[in-house]
Amino acid sequence: MDIDIEALGARDRYKLMAGLIVPRPIALVTTVSAGGVMNAAPFSMFNMLGEDPPLVLLSINRRDDESRKDTAVNIRRTGEFVVHMTDEPMAQKMHRCGDILPSEVSELAHAGLTPAPSRRVAPVRIVEAPVALECTLYETLETTSREIFLGQLRWMHVRDGLVDRGSWRVNLDAYLPIARMGGWSYASTRERFEMR
Repeated sequence: MDIDIEALGARDRYKLMAGLIVPRPIALVTTVSAGGVMNAAPFSMFNMLGEDPPLVLLSINRRDDESRKDTAVNIRRTGEFVVHMTDEPMAQKMHRCGDILPSEVSELAHAGLTPAPSRRVAPVRIVEAPVALECTLYETLETTSREIFLGQLRWMHVRDGLVDRGSWRVNLDAYLPIARMGGWSYASTRERFEMR
């Protein structure tokens, strides 16, 4: 099958790209609103960009009415956010953070997640997350449908037992992140193999 991607509408392009470019890691992002509400929202248009400087990329789509999501508004205003990796034990709570709620309601309380103070930024970190990456805004890009935030890592919180401090290697047997597939589908990382 050959597909002229430019001949398709944006929605069909999204369905194809989001269904084929998989699995995608899930960033559960916390930010702070102007009124002090702790916002939490999941995004799967997310990844690591490099280590020097240590950067992550977070792409947030605009709503159907062209308005910006709370996370994008908060990052633009404060220049700070915390990215949490999502694992199997917290998958359902992460998913509940995607529920549509009024801006003055915290998704953390709604989903039953536990906030804890961050070290370098104002948004809280989530205790249940295996990894929390405190970020400051490095650069912003815009397309017709999205705001793309490059975040520079300032501090990392990692669940005890996940990293060997001597080698800085991750214990993959103890780390069970989930990833986004297309539509409502997610994937675990339990089936693994090596190719050398």
